[in-house]
Amino acid sequence: MNRVVLDKQNSLGTISKNLYGNFSEHLGRCVYQGIFVGKDSPIPNVNGMRTDVVEALKKMKLPVLRWPGGCFADEYHWQDGIGPQKSRKRMVNTNWGGVVEDNSFGTHEFMEFCRQVGCEPYINGNVGSGTVREMAEWVEYLNSAGDSTVAQQRWANGHKEPFGVKFWGVGNENWGCGGNMRAEYYVHEYRRYQTFCKNYAPYKLFRIACGPSEGDTHWTEVMMQGAWRDMEGLSMHYYTVPGDWGHKGKAIDFTKEEYDTTLVKAARIEELIKAHLAVMDRFDKEHRVGLIVDEWGTWYDVEEGTNPGFLYQQNTMRDAMVAALTLNIFNNHCDRVVMANIAQMVNVLQAVILTEGDKMVLTPTYHVFEMYKEHQDAWQIAADVLCEKTADGKLSRITASASEKDGAVTVTVANLDGENDADVRLEMDGIQASAISGRILHGNSTNAHNDFDHPDTVAPAVYTDFAQEGEDCVKLHLPACSVAVLTIKA
Repeated sequence: MNRVVLDKQNSLGTISKNLYGNFSEHLGRCVYQGIFVGKDSPIPNVNGMRTDVVEALKKMKLPVLRWPGGCFADEYHWQDGIGPQKSRKRMVNTNWGGVVEDNSFGTHEFMEFCRQVGCEPYINGNVGSGTVREMAEWVEYLNSAGDSTVAQQRWANGHKEPFGVKFWGVGNENWGCGGNMRAEYYVHEYRRYQTFCKNYAPYKLFRIACGPSEGDTHWTEVMMQGAWRDMEGLSMHYYTVPGDWGHKGKAIDFTKEEYDTTLVKAARIEELIKAHLAVMDRFDKEHRVGLIVDEWGTWYDVEEGTNPGFLYQQNTMRDAMVAALTLNIFNNHCDRVVMANIAQMVNVLQAVILTEGDKMVLTPTYHVFEMYKEHQDAWQIAADVLCEKTADGKLSRITASASEKDGAVTVTVANLDGENDADVRLEMDGIQASAISGRILHGNSTNAHNDFDHPDTVAPAVYTDFAQEGEDCVKLHLPACSVAVLTIKA
């Protein structure tokens, strides 16, 4: 019997809502057509922002959104994206598809989108091809209430009051597309840039340093040794790639072995988190610096017939399982992992939303985020999983996390096995249940997905296949490849 044991007396603290963040880059159809269609578009919009996408993200309770990249961030010059749209500088997006970027979606548009959704902005500054002054003035433009020339620019562009942006990334992937720097070089650049990113009262910056790719603990060590007192967060990037970077694998047409491999590789993120935290702890014994996983998710070969630089891929129940597993891992490390941003929000990689013209599809990954939303800013409850392995012995069949908020306990549990149902015994130490309700997400196969002709093939349903045994135990039956959420009230 698979067991999930909840211990209410054992907690890591609050699960930050920011673990449920998203990432939006000027890449493919993420921003243009996905978020922004312009005020004159026949697609319903408010100030150019797609109404259907905004409403879906509000329902999902998107807490924080990273922008403008990604690799694009380190060739983005923010002043090209302010002022009258017709006079903004045009450029070629050399990172992603070689298409023309007209900068019609810039700082004010991003802030308007965040306002409509109700999420916090996370801005990634340009270290790779920018200057210290450029980034310093971007902070001033957004946060200063003073009567400076830079602030007056913001007034002239229609916003007298400062925006008060808290989260600032100082460069992106500076070990790669952000400048091909060595850690020993970037740590000095980081210290220089952050020095001139000023706090404008009452706004205090949360400075995020570029951290490691995957398992590069050397990068983490150099950054922590040289700059841990000058940062609030250190980023980490990890993508789940079933194959290799030359042949990643297909998003829909995959084998059982590829399904299993994907989840084994997704589970590796916990090993990486522990390895980097162990390094961070040697320098930051009071745990002042948080780990920020601001790029994560699945990465497959692009869909046939699409621009290879647009990174458009479908999204199946396999991706939902990766999301459920990963979010449970983040919840269970909420004392040190303080923000995460799935890549990417719309039409790119493991997107929560797909669009095509005036049509919109919510992906299985979206539904996992929506089902997990009650964990946001809730008190984490330890969830000890004692379970069987999948047939090849490489993957635990069950993943779970739990939290409490407003008098209700939320338990998210998934059966990662792609072929076999699972019975799970939920034991609740210190929790007495008087009422239990549930929802479940599963499809008729591991590659079940939603498309524009069939947008509701995979959607949450009422879950009733459980039985309460006394006040502190529940027996669950979970179909293969499924994720369920239980709401338990005393």
